Amino acid sequence: MAIPYFIALMQHILIGDFLTGGGIQLLWPITQTWYGIETPIASLANTLLEWFSFLTASAMMLATRDMHKLLKSSQSNLLLSVPVLTVLLPSFLHFPLTVPPSLLIPHLFYLGLFIASLLFFLKSSLKSLR
Repeated sequence: MAIPYFIALMQHILIGDFLTGGGIQLLWPITQTWYGIETPIASLANTLLEWFSFLTASAMMLATRDMHKLLKSSQSNLLLSVPVLTVLLPSFLHFPLTVPPSLLIPHLFYLGLFIASLLFFLKSSLKSLR
């Protein structure tokens, strides 16, 4: 079911770009106007909203058993290399990544879940090569 992933995408656009980011350009490239509230990323309002979203998403993943599916070997797990690289590459390229310490737990949780999923797939792939 694609509904949880659509919600995650909308959550990223609304919270990450519209509320706390530099804004979004609706109908780009037709217009060059930026829209957004630009709430500081370390503000209490943003932190509470991010934690609420994280806990809701985690509960949905458990309820729909998607978290269990992520930890089973599937070729589609390779797609998780994209979010893993988007989290890890800025660290390796010395790009300033400003994540408040209060939001590190959700980042590390998803990073660990996605890396574990990739490792389970790689382990089963290597077993099938023998």
